[in-house]
Amino acid sequence: MALAKLGVVVLDCPDPRALAGFYAEVLGGTVEGEGDWADLKVPGGPSLAFQAAPGHVPPKWPSSDRSQQFHLDLVVEDLDAAEKGVLALGAEPLDATDRTRTFRVYADPAGHPFCLCAC
Repeated sequence: MALAKLGVVVLDCPDPRALAGFYAEVLGGTVEGEGDWADLKVPGGPSLAFQAAPGHVPPKWPSSDRSQQFHLDLVVEDLDAAEKGVLALGAEPLDATDRTRTFRVYADPAGHPFCLCAC
């Protein structure tokens, strides 16, 4: 028997509304909230939340001294098209050179790693 139910995944970042806007462009949905907190309501999927973290230091991927701590796997149908889109939105490639794999790794504008997966 479960003791709890997952409410939302929260990402620390310097600008919650800006990062929520990035993910809204990637996943669709609407951004709600002001100030230190923003919610991204994704149609037919789980919400993501974004919390202001003054002094936020982004994780480094791959690294043992500033580990990624977590990452998002975003399922796509066309890796090349999705890559073009996230790069235009400000994502940075971390591990996207091997075109034979079914995934590529990027960092969002606040430095959090995420994967585009054609799984």
